[in-house]
Amino acid sequence: MLKKNRPAFAMGQEPLGKIRGHDIELYLGVAIPYEPMVRRPPYPESLETRKEIEKHINKFLEMDVIRKIGPNEIVEISTSFLITWHNGKYRLCGDLRPLNSYTKSDR
Repeated sequence: MLKKNRPAFAMGQEPLGKIRGHDIELYLGVAIPYEPMVRRPPYPESLETRKEIEKHINKFLEMDVIRKIGPNEIVEISTSFLITWHNGKYRLCGDLRPLNSYTKSDR
């Protein structure tokens, strides 16, 4: 399966793989355009953790996984936090519970 779908996976330090021709639809329980969710303040983090979050965000910007938003763009922002692995490395996560309150099940 991995060999067959090789373009969809990233290996090592290469850019993330991309899946083309497959759209994901989210069904929202509110009318569009909708009011943006209330912005939540960041979770309290140590200076070391904030620096690590900044490193992850900069890496994602370089990889085109995320983009900077304009000053007048109305977007949803999830609160980010780090998970520490047993080997001391970090994984950046987002709290998407507010988004979950907007989505409707398609089943």
